[in-house]
Amino acid sequence: MSYAQVYGQWQQDPEGFWLSAAGGIDWVKKPTNALNSDRAPLYEWFTDAQVNTCWNAVDRHVIAGRGKQPAIIHDSPVTGTKHVITYAELQDRVARLAGALKAKGITKGDRVIIYMPMVPEALEAMLACARLGAIHSVVFGGFAAHELAVRIDDCTPKAIIAASCGIEPSRVVHYKPLLDAAIEQATHKPDFCVIFQREQEVAKLTPGRDVAWHEFQYGVAPADCTPVAGNHPAYILYTSGTTGAPKGVVRPTAGHLVALNWTMRAIYNCGAGDVFWAASDVGWVVGHSYICYAPLIAGCTTIVYEGKPVGTPDAAAFWRVINEHKVRAFFTAPTALRAIKRDDPEGKLVPKLPTLQGLYLAGERADPDTIHWAQNHLKVPVIDHWWQTETGYAIAANPLGIEHLPVKIGSPSVAMPGFDVQVLDEGGHPVSPGTLGAIAIKLPLPPGTLPTLWNAEDRFRKSYLNHFPGYYETGDAGYIDADGYLYIMARTDDVINVAGHRLSTGAMEEVLASHKDVAECAVIGVADDLKGQSPLGFLCLNKGSNRPHDEVVKECVKLVRDQIGPVADFKRAVVVDRLPKTRSGKILRGTMVKIADGQPWKMPATIDDPTILDEITTALQSLGLARS
Repeated sequence: MSYAQVYGQWQQDPEGFWLSAAGGIDWVKKPTNALNSDRAPLYEWFTDAQVNTCWNAVDRHVIAGRGKQPAIIHDSPVTGTKHVITYAELQDRVARLAGALKAKGITKGDRVIIYMPMVPEALEAMLACARLGAIHSVVFGGFAAHELAVRIDDCTPKAIIAASCGIEPSRVVHYKPLLDAAIEQATHKPDFCVIFQREQEVAKLTPGRDVAWHEFQYGVAPADCTPVAGNHPAYILYTSGTTGAPKGVVRPTAGHLVALNWTMRAIYNCGAGDVFWAASDVGWVVGHSYICYAPLIAGCTTIVYEGKPVGTPDAAAFWRVINEHKVRAFFTAPTALRAIKRDDPEGKLVPKLPTLQGLYLAGERADPDTIHWAQNHLKVPVIDHWWQTETGYAIAANPLGIEHLPVKIGSPSVAMPGFDVQVLDEGGHPVSPGTLGAIAIKLPLPPGTLPTLWNAEDRFRKSYLNHFPGYYETGDAGYIDADGYLYIMARTDDVINVAGHRLSTGAMEEVLASHKDVAECAVIGVADDLKGQSPLGFLCLNKGSNRPHDEVVKECVKLVRDQIGPVADFKRAVVVDRLPKTRSGKILRGTMVKIADGQPWKMPATIDDPTILDEITTALQSLGLARS
């Protein structure tokens, strides 16, 4: 069946489509209806079902006779260790941890914060919560104490599961002092904390509150799976980069199971026994969906990688993991590929990758130059796909498990079943093909997407539903071409207005990235007294590029003027060593704009390395900007 047929099938009978997909899940009580519109525009799916996520991710594979199959491969170049956990071992480990949590009073609906690095125990903690019907909230390991405290107060956890430390290539990140400071700052106090002691740093436990991971589980009875309602929250995940009160995205259990299971075959073309690797972190939505849940629900082997794309030990790290563990589908962020390309521009470190069938990119726009580099050296389909923390899986993709559609560089291809994607003008009216506008999705959203924000229904409506009634507002800007291919050009905040012309910073970045010396780039709009805003480019050069910076800048300015035109008013660019990013790889353009315009700004909680902003400020001052 072709993509057009599958998408048409969904359009003709949305509820029938998803009820059919629900056949891939083990139910305690099967859903009798798919969509619940009782509180529209706050929709729910499979409300009357009874189900358990952990059963579908672990137990059913053991019962099916695949207990000896690897479930998790932990590959940690930063500690020099590798470890395989089979499905049978995972079932035992998760049941015992759940039993220990149950013995300490954790029951269905209780919240548990998880604050851990990339170790299998992080997945075990998530699955143990799911086994009991507890609602987990994973906070990126190493997050600042204040940000952790804000999340403690918002979701009021009964328990916190943490590790003693995280390991970076050049340092140990001390988690326990951050946890202690966060609990001290928070108004809400957890009943207890479970600490996974790593040999690189053994943390000091607080008597009466903290208990060590292994001691905590000693002698307890393993817990069975607790059925929950279809609309029961599986987890809360706070969106990265938020200011003020965090936005806690809620993930409903049944829809989450059905949708993720469907995507593993349809989009990634993976099934039971295949090895799937998402090079992300459990603290982000990719880590929830495609490190922990989706691969295990589908009976795959998932890889938990504790390392970097470069420096652990070099730019061949990813290719070593793919070949060593026979990875079939690989998922990473464009920023990781750009780091590899910068260190290995000619692809000399890329070996043959016989098991790899596809590379998937998401998290930010994938520039054509990076996609071309990956296609040329990896010799597999390079699939850019687009989704959000809020949706939990791809809105638009090239579904290799259905049909490998023609690739259009710069586009994440077409809308997936469940998503009626439209481009709207400011008045909420659909625009013609090729016209830049706000990307919105006609309601209802499909199963597994957010039904609301945690304890913040009014904020959910205001953030996503009110601007375009009848639609979910994505916050992204772009256009749809005559063939139905979607192009994400920028966040709506990154569409700049130059002398009355609405211009995409993403389009300028595509042009800059095509320059042979440019490894990575970003474009922001800075305040301009005459034209409102004026574009400014930041250029990171390939390693080994020894050309004078002013020559590269001059050529880049000419490139943009030649390919986009004088209307872009692109006259300024500066060479920098690095771009400021979140830990998930998103460039902090909004913060850069505030620094350039001399506006007050707050250090982003998600920033990977705060010192980069000092370098950016210095570069901006060299252009006469960043003057408060």
